Amino acid sequence: MRSPITTRRTLLAGAGALAAPGIVRAQGATEIEFYFPVAVGGPITKIIDGYAADFMKENPDIKVKPIYAGSYVDTLTKAVTATKAGQGPQLALTLAVDAYSLVDDELILPFETVATSAEDKAWLNSFYPAFMANGNFDGHVWGLPFQRSTIVAYYNKDAFKEAGLDPEKPPATWPENAEMATKLTKREGDRVTRWGIQIPASGFPYWLYQALVAQAGAELSGANGTKTFYNSPEAVAAADYWLELVNKYKCHPPGIVDWGTTPRDFLEGKVAIIWTTTGNLTNIKNNAKFPFGVAMLPAGKRLGSPTGGGNFHLFKSGTPAQRTASLRFLRWATSPERAAQWGIDTGYVATRADAWETAAMKAYVASFPAAAVARDQLKFAVPELSTHDNQRVTQALNDELQAILTAGKPPKAALDAAQEKATRLLKPYVR
Repeated sequence: MRSPITTRRTLLAGAGALAAPGIVRAQGATEIEFYFPVAVGGPITKIIDGYAADFMKENPDIKVKPIYAGSYVDTLTKAVTATKAGQGPQLALTLAVDAYSLVDDELILPFETVATSAEDKAWLNSFYPAFMANGNFDGHVWGLPFQRSTIVAYYNKDAFKEAGLDPEKPPATWPENAEMATKLTKREGDRVTRWGIQIPASGFPYWLYQALVAQAGAELSGANGTKTFYNSPEAVAAADYWLELVNKYKCHPPGIVDWGTTPRDFLEGKVAIIWTTTGNLTNIKNNAKFPFGVAMLPAGKRLGSPTGGGNFHLFKSGTPAQRTASLRFLRWATSPERAAQWGIDTGYVATRADAWETAAMKAYVASFPAAAVARDQLKFAVPELSTHDNQRVTQALNDELQAILTAGKPPKAALDAAQEKATRLLKPYVR
């Protein structure tokens, strides 16, 4: 593997390189492909297809072809494989935290190599800094926020009333969270019929855990992608609190709470409070048969949530004309009006402040104030855990978190093990 420094020099030197093989032109138009993470057809594909069609009507010299590539992991794998084979997309929406790995593999270019005009630079600076953090490093912009989120708490107001709690006052602190979740838990004999709270731990437990660590007053990774702090005192305190909800307060299910079924458990009344992505907002709004609230996550030493979701990345597999066309499409797709409508239609957070000043977004927030909670939480947000060799470094933490939650491994011992492995994996990148 080339060193990170060599990688960056190579990428920047190659920013104006000629086309990768297999470039297609349609009737004189410049064709661009972008990979987008959708596993099955549905509302998201219809929205993205609509974006492509509308853009091409306004820009007949560019043909845009979205390719739905499965999960985020599937999308990354397919984009990397295709690019290395010389048949890659020009753009791909992958997790924001994939940026270090994509740069290290020499697969993407920094956006400022194409976005060179004053208007382009103003556009690059128009997004919320919290959403730009994962894509900005070494003085370059490697990722542009699009499908972005934070973690918020959804709560069942009817359950709050039933438990004698104020339905307009969700828990604001860790002690309140534990106390309220305990009151919200319902039992029939030894059987729990409604849990007070669920924090998912399948798929990517590090993300939900990172919220607890932020609330405890720390972060899990350093700014240069070469350090992790998995076993800090704050990280241990965060794991201890998660376990207390299970073992001391008995208001949280034991073991691993499934990410995918958590929204359904909430909608079916099996749990009163869930922590999940803002990307579930529209789903819950459309399907809840009871009044619900959305709240910032409760504070430990401070308020906090990691950002999450996907950024667009500009792949090397394109001609200069395709890079220019890609930039035009992204500027169009992330305009204030479309960023606002994307947030309204999907529940993801509109990624720029001026989107919240559009007439459509103002009307939406006036009718549904919960939509603004995630935006307001951005001032307390931390960048999602992101390092070089990111998948293996985060997997080291995921494995030990699952050992804590399922096997009773003491948090300090588990987190020491995770930190030891992460340090070993990151050693080649330290400079």
